[in-house]
Amino acid sequence: MLVRLILSSYSKFLAGLSLAVLAIALTGCDEMVAEKAAPGRPVLVATVHYEPESPERSFVGTIKPRIETDMGFRVPGKVAKRLIEVGQTVDVGQPLATLDEVDLKLQAEQAEAEFSAATGVLAQASASEQRAKDLRAKGWTTDAQMDTSRAAADEARARLNRAERSVELTKNSLSYATLLADSRGVVTATLIDPGQVVASGQTGIRVARFAEKEAVVAIPETLVGRAKSGTATVTLWSDADKKYAAKLREIAPSADPATRTYLAKFSLPEADDKVSLGMTATLTLADAATERVAKLPLSALFSQGSNPSLYIVDDSGAVKLQPVVVKSYDSNCVVISGGVTEGAKVVALGVQKLDAAQKVRVVSSLSF
Repeated sequence: MLVRLILSSYSKFLAGLSLAVLAIALTGCDEMVAEKAAPGRPVLVATVHYEPESPERSFVGTIKPRIETDMGFRVPGKVAKRLIEVGQTVDVGQPLATLDEVDLKLQAEQAEAEFSAATGVLAQASASEQRAKDLRAKGWTTDAQMDTSRAAADEARARLNRAERSVELTKNSLSYATLLADSRGVVTATLIDPGQVVASGQTGIRVARFAEKEAVVAIPETLVGRAKSGTATVTLWSDADKKYAAKLREIAPSADPATRTYLAKFSLPEADDKVSLGMTATLTLADAATERVAKLPLSALFSQGSNPSLYIVDDSGAVKLQPVVVKSYDSNCVVISGGVTEGAKVVALGVQKLDAAQKVRVVSSLSF
C-alpha cells in the first residue's frame, strides 16, 4: 500500500515536471518568434525635391512675324492682275500684282517727245549763241543781242534737263505698275482685286517676313519685372519636347484696359522651319537669380538645442540625423536650401521619438 502511494506520487510529480518543462519550452519559442518577427517602427516619409524658390510661370502665346508689311502701288491706277493668293510664299523681286499700263505708257511717250523737242531747241539756241559770239568778236553786233542769245541758250539747256528728268520719272512710274515683293515671306492678306481702282500708297497686299519670328503673349503686371530680367523659353503645342530660347524685344508701355495685362513680344533667334506663323506656343518665364529650395513638412524638422536636422531613411530602414540649412518657415512647412540631396527620403512625422540606432519601416499611411 505504501509502495503504491509512493509510485502514484512520483508519477504525478513527473507529469507536473513534464508540463512545466513543456510550458517553459513553448514560452521560449514564442519569445524567439516574437523577437524574430518584431517589425521596425512604422514611419511616414517625404521625398526631398528642389525647385526654384520663385516657381516658373507659363503663358499661352502666338507665333507672329516681327515685320508684316502692307504693300501698295506707288502710282494710282486700275488693277489689271493679282498674281498671288493668301498663304502663298513669295521671294524677293517676285511680281505680286500689276496695273493697267496704258496711261503710264502714254505719259512716257509724251516725256520722250518733250525730250526730243528740247533737244532740237537746244541745238538751235546753241548755234545762235555761237554766231552771236563770232559777230561780237568782229564788232558787228551789240552786247544786248549777245546777252539775248546767251539767255536763250541757257533756257534751252534747262528745258532739255527738265525733259530728261521727266523721261526718267515716267519710266519709274511705268515700272511701279508692277508690285514686287521686297523680301521673302508669306502673303497674309490680299486687299485688292482685278478691276479695282487704287490710289497711290493704298494697301493692296500684306506680306509677313520669314526673317524674324516672335512669340506674342499677355503678361500680368505682377510679372513684368520677371519678363524683363528673367529667362524665357518657348515650346510649341505641336512639338512640346523642343524648347526655343526667347528674348524680350518689346513690351507695351501701358496695360490693356480690359484684361489689365501687358502685351509682350519675345524674339526667337533659334526658330527653324518648324516654327510656323500662327502656331500656338507656351512661353515659360523663370527667375534667373532665384535659389533652389525644397519644401518639407514642419513635423519633419528635428531641433533640440542644436542645428535643425532631418532623419534620413535609407533602403535598409536605418535612419541618420542630417543637419540642414533652413531658408524660411511657412505655416505648415519648412523651406530648406541645402544639407540633403535631391530625392532623399526623410521622416515626416514623429521625429522626436526616433533613435539613430533604431530601424524603421516606411509606410504609406498610419492606421490606429
